[in-house]
Amino acid sequence: MPPLAVGWRVLCGLQRRYARCWIFGSQRFLCGLTWNLSGHRLLPFRLVDATRRSCTIRQTTAKLHSLAPRQACKMPNCLPMTEPSPESDLSNIAISALIVDDDEPHAQAVSESLERSNCECTIAKSGREGIEAIERENFDVVITDLKMDEFDGLDILRKTKEELPDAEVIVLTAHSSIPSVVTAMQGGAYTYLTKPLDIQELRNAVDKASTRIRLLRRNAALNRRLDEKFGFEGVIGNSPAMKRVLEQLKALAPTDTTVLILGESGTGKELVARALHQNSSRKSKPFVPLNISALPESILESELFGHEQGAFTGAAAKRIGKFEYANGGTLFLDEVGEMPTETQIKLLRVLEDRRITRVGSNDEKPINVRLVAATNADLKEAMEKGTFRQDLYYRIGVVTIFLPPLRDRREDMPLLIEHFVKEFSKRHKREVQGVSRAARQVLMSFDWPGNIRQMRNVIEGMIALDSDGLLDVDDLPMELAELAGEINEGAPLASGSDLLVGRPMVEVERYYISRALELAGGKREEAANMLGIGERTLYRKIKEFDLK
Repeated sequence: MPPLAVGWRVLCGLQRRYARCWIFGSQRFLCGLTWNLSGHRLLPFRLVDATRRSCTIRQTTAKLHSLAPRQACKMPNCLPMTEPSPESDLSNIAISALIVDDDEPHAQAVSESLERSNCECTIAKSGREGIEAIERENFDVVITDLKMDEFDGLDILRKTKEELPDAEVIVLTAHSSIPSVVTAMQGGAYTYLTKPLDIQELRNAVDKASTRIRLLRRNAALNRRLDEKFGFEGVIGNSPAMKRVLEQLKALAPTDTTVLILGESGTGKELVARALHQNSSRKSKPFVPLNISALPESILESELFGHEQGAFTGAAAKRIGKFEYANGGTLFLDEVGEMPTETQIKLLRVLEDRRITRVGSNDEKPINVRLVAATNADLKEAMEKGTFRQDLYYRIGVVTIFLPPLRDRREDMPLLIEHFVKEFSKRHKREVQGVSRAARQVLMSFDWPGNIRQMRNVIEGMIALDSDGLLDVDDLPMELAELAGEINEGAPLASGSDLLVGRPMVEVERYYISRALELAGGKREEAANMLGIGERTLYRKIKEFDLK
């Protein structure tokens, strides 16, 4: 049977996506064409088998309602629409907008209008001010006049796409010349509007442009909730000292506060700095580490601030420094105590003014960088000797985080051992069942002068050498294997409790079971392995001694 034209039907509530549909039908199927307003084209569709002509139109309408954006419709005979849930309402998420216009009264009028639509507006009265604002701050929408002196709207568009790739740009022009409009759209502009402005048209354009930004913002908020629960997973520890460190990190991550991390070599200072960056609003921008002690004094300033071509012998080309490279993100300066005094002066000025000057240049460039510094040196002693500036110390040490050496937090060792065994077993594709009691005693008793880095390397070496699936004393490096011999000969283990001498055996047993559970972070299987007893035996002892 040839298709039979049934007629036109206006689909109420679908005006943003579908206006009309031309429906064809037969006894066996229903198909048709819809006019898509957003794409300005006809879209074919095929729907359910239909044998009753009286219901085919409603089925068609229902199908198209399921395809179209959810909107309420008050017209008669229109299918009911589902009300949006509060979670899907994005209008309460504020949007930051930059308005670049050398006509200040006009810019002010645009700002006042948009602020009524939950936009936080910043005004730049020239193209130069607009470029500096884009380099310094983050914006969701940039509204720029096309014709301006020195830097025009196309310069603003290019700078926005370089610095803020997620931002949308709306171009305003009283000179609607086709070439300039085409250039703007090809450069990534969201749309363009002609002056004099229709305020409602501008609001609609900003609202549509910001829909994607609001979705990204909501997703970021959901990710922050996940970070609160699962973030900082790389910072491992259950000891009071590490709990304090984690509390500090969670409080500092959302801020731009300068942080100084103190601790011995190998305690995980860079790991902590990365955790700060990864859980901050800057995580989409670069994290740039720089070890001061690894660089000769002659090139340190160039590494930090960059240089111009010909600034010194060997400067064959212009080069940006770490501050510029980290713009918008985090710069981590390790071993900051090794920095020469002359460079300290320049670093202090950069932190105060938030501007850098490349070596061989007179032009200042604004930067937006969070600084995290670290050292294993005693900076207070260095200040007394005059090798470290007091004013710089107080500037980089707005908040100080101290990472204790591994020997002072032995209760974290079981967690670290387990973590490294899992990490390197997976990396080297080895089937490792666990660590023997004798090897675990050695690992727990060693003082680890190289801290976490040394433990990590030792366990990786043990896994690489293992041949039977159980990390045992024969897999230990020589310096730790000697300690195993001392333990087997009855040498005292690190830090026992002489207060229990002469106490009843029940109290001694309760104390060491409690300590084993604490060292294992509450994990019964781990504690049972440490004690050399079965897990069921440990469970009975926990109930017997009423341990939590």
